[in-house]
Amino acid sequence: MNPNLRKLILPAVLVGVLLIVVAVIYFVQPEHSLPSFFPGHASATSAEANHHHTKHGIAALVVALACFAFAWFQTGPKSGPTESRA
Repeated sequence: MNPNLRKLILPAVLVGVLLIVVAVIYFVQPEHSLPSFFPGHASATSAEANHHHTKHGIAALVVALACFAFAWFQTGPKSGPTESRA
């Protein structure tokens, strides 16, 4: 196992938590209430201003789960020479 990847555990977990927050925002906020820097933001006068971006939320959730899976697999035991027990 690459020891440099073990240094990425904490950032991966932090990004995963941040993406879960983003997913929740996409699920509960209509399009006009999204922060302006979010993809899919529209003005309140738009025809679809009350539309929810469910696909954006699902995508953020999937990437968050991938970050958590990466962090989980990096916390496993360090690989080394295998010992045979007889």
